[in-house]
Order: sequence, then structure tokens, then C-alpha cells
Amino acid sequence: METRWPYTYYPAGAWEFANNIESSKIRRVQAMRSLYSFPLKNSKSVRFRTMITKRLGEPVDVEDSRPRAPPLAPSRTIKEYLDPTYPTPRPPPSAPSCVVPVLSYSFANTYGAPPATAAYAPPAGCPAPWSLVVLSFSAAIAGDQYDRVAAVWLDGAELLRTTTAEPTPDGIRWTVRKDVTRHSALLRSPPGGVLSVMLENLVNDQYTGVYNVSVSLEFHGVPAYLADAGSSSSAAGAVDSNPPTPTLPESYFQPADLILPISEATGNSIGFWFRIQNSSDSRSKLVSVPSSTYRAVLEVFVSPHSNDEFWYSNPPDIYIRENNLTTGRGNAAYREVVVSVDRHFAGSFVPFPVIYTGGINPLFWQPVAALGAFNLPTYDVELTPFLGLLVDGKAHEIALSVVDGITEWLVDANLHLWLDPASSSVSAALDRYRTPRLSITRRYNTRLLDGSFKIRAKRKSRFSGWVKSSFGNFTTEVETELKATSVVEFTHQGRNKTVRLQAEQETEITVRSSETRKEVSKVETEAKFPLWLEMVTEDGENGTYVMKANLTHSLSIETDAEAEGLFEREARLADEQAAAGWMLVRDHDVLNGSAATTQAYRYSDGAGRVERAIDTLDGAVLSDNVTESYSALDVAASTSTAACCRVRRCHGIVAAKCSDVAAM
Repeated sequence: METRWPYTYYPAGAWEFANNIESSKIRRVQAMRSLYSFPLKNSKSVRFRTMITKRLGEPVDVEDSRPRAPPLAPSRTIKEYLDPTYPTPRPPPSAPSCVVPVLSYSFANTYGAPPATAAYAPPAGCPAPWSLVVLSFSAAIAGDQYDRVAAVWLDGAELLRTTTAEPTPDGIRWTVRKDVTRHSALLRSPPGGVLSVMLENLVNDQYTGVYNVSVSLEFHGVPAYLADAGSSSSAAGAVDSNPPTPTLPESYFQPADLILPISEATGNSIGFWFRIQNSSDSRSKLVSVPSSTYRAVLEVFVSPHSNDEFWYSNPPDIYIRENNLTTGRGNAAYREVVVSVDRHFAGSFVPFPVIYTGGINPLFWQPVAALGAFNLPTYDVELTPFLGLLVDGKAHEIALSVVDGITEWLVDANLHLWLDPASSSVSAALDRYRTPRLSITRRYNTRLLDGSFKIRAKRKSRFSGWVKSSFGNFTTEVETELKATSVVEFTHQGRNKTVRLQAEQETEITVRSSETRKEVSKVETEAKFPLWLEMVTEDGENGTYVMKANLTHSLSIETDAEAEGLFEREARLADEQAAAGWMLVRDHDVLNGSAATTQAYRYSDGAGRVERAIDTLDGAVLSDNVTESYSALDVAASTSTAACCRVRRCHGIVAAKCSDVAAM
């Protein structure tokens, strides 16, 4: 194992509650790494668990402190960490391209300091339109340090939310690549932009690691053969002095024309994210939406920290009070992020439980990061039905809050707006709205330090509103159903802990002709993310104890989209991880340990399929297999055919002439 011994660790979960451990604010960040996992209800989970059991077996006795799989010999080479997910799309063949380095900075003592900043201007050598834009965030560090949260903003609009890996003495490095083509409206803004990066770090005699970060942008233009084929529709970021009037469905799926940040106004000094401290803490911004807006989508960034980093494992406050515990990690195990427009509920979601690299058992995440840890998921909330409230030329409030949230949540958002190219104003109205109530039941049973806490939550909403623009009069209907079940159990006098979370959300967005009620486009999305965690704590000798953990968690998303006369598309994503391991701990030092992690990533759509399976043991990659297959599109005979190429990932609809999608 490449982790040096002893390894600093601050335990949490059952052991912490049973022993009433308290620590400083800085140490508590690490102490909150509780242990969790979820049942994956398919044959893959059985394979995962069987493989890990065979590989690790049972943890060694405390008296025999040697790891079952001994650490690897110290390496003097910097280790590459990775996030085995879908690679960023490839640009079309022969596309003009350029790489623009924007910022390089060493984050040492930056706790409480303003974000690092750099000037940004669109590249003169690669002007819009762009077929693809990729943000690259690279980091390197050596020494001892906690995991940290970081973000990248452009003029106050967030492009990336990420967390860092925990280093080794010899050093590690990693790169996050994110497709930001949908943010072309920001990226093509006139010179004078400011790119900001926030990463609060602390360096002293004990925590010596400095995060060396570089941020760059890769711009890929539209090759001539695609530009010719796509003359009837604009590519992402295109600026046409005499554009043809598009039909609603085609323009509806293009990237936005304008993006407004919903973020902290004083972000240049404290970071642009809002800091939510409790369930009544609603953070908002007043924005004026152009009167020509015919579509609006809110892209939400969110991450939990401090007492709520492991919200899905928190016990209720009654358990903490009855056992005279002093921990602040309570308020039970349900959280829901809520979006409102002028104090009208406009949408919500249960956030995906991202585990940071110091979480549960830090040995799990060497060198593979947990799902979403390097590129935290964002959440789109369709606000088009509410344009009747927004397009009057006045300032309106967009607000974010967290149901049952406690200290602290970092949230902000980007408001994506589509503007009518042929009219300076639209007319709109919200014609169906019913305030959806959260249905939630709680069943708590406690017996001293043992307890079982179960929560079931459900919310169903349906909104519709019409917008009359130069495209015609169209009604957008948004229907969402959210369900979540969480169970937290303590046994053996609070020393063992089991966590189960099952959350799912279905969203259907339908656009109809307001006059004929004919459906012109529909997008249906179903997301599920189960998690199961089991943590066992056993006493050892000489003040030591063994912590065993088993974890499974996954993310599954199914999307079906269709637009009459343009396309039909389905996409399937299944990303699963399972991990098992143990640590021998004295105080806050890990004396020995072993951990194995396996991940299976599968993505498919009409253009092809990508699968990746990776197995790790004690910091080493045992296997990493990638399988790719692609379909060929040949629409050369009809340059007016609109298609969604893999390179575009359906961020926009572009008339494509692709003879070999695999080459992209």
C-alpha cells in the first residue's frame, strides 16, 4: 500500500457516537468520514461482494497487526489518481482547436483567503462557434493534507465543483476534464472576464501538503464539412448575423444564449458559493430576466460539509440528547435541495451522496476516487413554466434552501436562458401550479446507544406554463416525482453502524402546441442512487481498535428524449462501486490496514456503448478494462438531416455529416 504508516485518521460513525469523541473544527472535517454502503439490486453487486470477500478475507486479529496484503514498497514516482467515468467527447476530425492556459496557483495557507483569479478572454485563434469546449483542472500535491473542496467560476458562474485527493509523501496528481460546451454563452463573452478558483487549504508543521493547481480550456471549432452540412442550424456558441428562424424543438435543445449566475455577490472575497447553515436558511439573488426569454433552466451546484457531510448517516437529535453526546452531526438522515422563484416552490431534488476521498475509509479511494468526488454532479431544474412571472422586466428572486439541512452546505446556480432571435419580447403565463407538499414519515426506536431510525419521504409536483414567441405558442409541462427511504441503525452499544439509502426521482418535461395540444418534444429522466454501508468497530490491545467497513453505492440514470421531425434518443448510465477494508487505529493514527475497491461504469446511447471495469487493492490497480463500440452515421446524402453526434452529447442539435462516429 502506498499509504505511509502511521496514517492520520479521525474516526466517525458508531465509534465516535459511542465514545463521544470531539475534536477541533479542522480535525472534525476528517472525523466526519463515517462508513456507508448500499445494496445494488442486481447480479453485479453479488459479483462485487464475492470478489472483495475472496480478496480481503476477514481483517487480521488486533494482536497480529500485519496487513493481510502488505504495503507496497515506497515509490519515488508521483502516483496518478483517477476517476474512471465516461471520457470527455472527442472533437470532430479536422476540427480547428487550441488550448488556453488560464490559471496556475499553489494553494497553501488559503483558508479564509479570497479565490485565486486570472483574466479570461475568448481565444482569438479559435473563435466561436465551437463544437466542443473542455475545462481541464489538474492538481499535484505531496506530504500530509486533508481533502478539500474547490470550485471554478467564470464571472461568478460556476463551471466545476470538485474535491481533492488526499496525498502521499511521494506525491500524487490527477486531472479532471469536464465538457463545458453548454456554457458557451459565458465563454464567448467579450474580453475582461475573470476566472476564479477557490480552494481553502491550511499548511503547518503537521499538514504540509500544498495543492498546485492549473486550469486550462480546450476549444474545438466546427470543421468545414460540418459547417457546410449544418448551415440550416447553429452550432453551440455560433453567432450568425442573419440566422434562419429555427423551429422550437431544434432551438429548444441548443445551448443557452445567456447565463446569469445565482451566486454570492461578494464572491471575489469569500467565494461565490452561498453557505447554508440550517433548514430555515434560504439564500437568494435578484435577477432581471430579458423579456425575450422563451426557455429557462436552473443548473444547481451543491455539496455538503462539516456536520452534514455524511447527512445520510446522521441520527436524529433525540438519540444525541438521550445519550448526552456532544456531536453536532444530527437532524436525522434526509436532505432535499429546494429551488423557489419569488417564494414559489419551483423544484427540488435529493442530492447524490458524494463521498470525499477522506471518507469512510480513506484507503478505499487510492487511487480511484469515489463516484462524483472529482466532478460533483449538477442538477437541472426546468423553470420555463415560471417565465410568466419573470419576463416583466423587473427583478425577481431565485432562492435555494436545504430541507433539514445543518452546517454547512455550499450551493449556487447558473440560470440558463434562451432568447427569441426575432422578437424583443414574449408573452407568457403560469397556467397550472399547485404547491407540492412533502410527505414524510419517521420511525425512531432507541435503547441507550442502540437505535433504529427510518425515514420515508415523497414529493410529487406538476407545473405548466405557456410562452408565445416568434416560434409560436407552446406550453411546457414539468412533472416530477421524488421518493427516498433512509435507515440508520446502531447496534452493539453503538459500536456498529448500518446505513441504507434508496433515492429515486422521475422527471418528465413535455412541450406542446398551446393551440392544438400536439406534443412536439418530450424528455423523460429516471435517476436512482442506492447506498449501503456497514461499519464494525472492535477493541484491540494497547489502546487500539479495528474498524471494518463494507460499502456499495451506485448511480443509475435513464433518459429518453424525442422531438418530432428531429430525433429520438435514449441514453443509459450505470456507475457502481463496492469497497471493503479494515484499519488498525490508535488515537487518530492508522497503524495498518487493507482495502479493495471495484468499479463498473456503463454508458450507452444511440451512437454506441462504453464500459469500464477497474479493480484496486491497497493503492494498486489490479485491472482496468475498457470496452467501446460505436455506431456509424452516414447522412452525407442529406445535409439537412439533423442528428445528434456523439461528440455533441446532445447538448445541441446540429446537422451532421458523419461517416465514422468511432473516429470522433
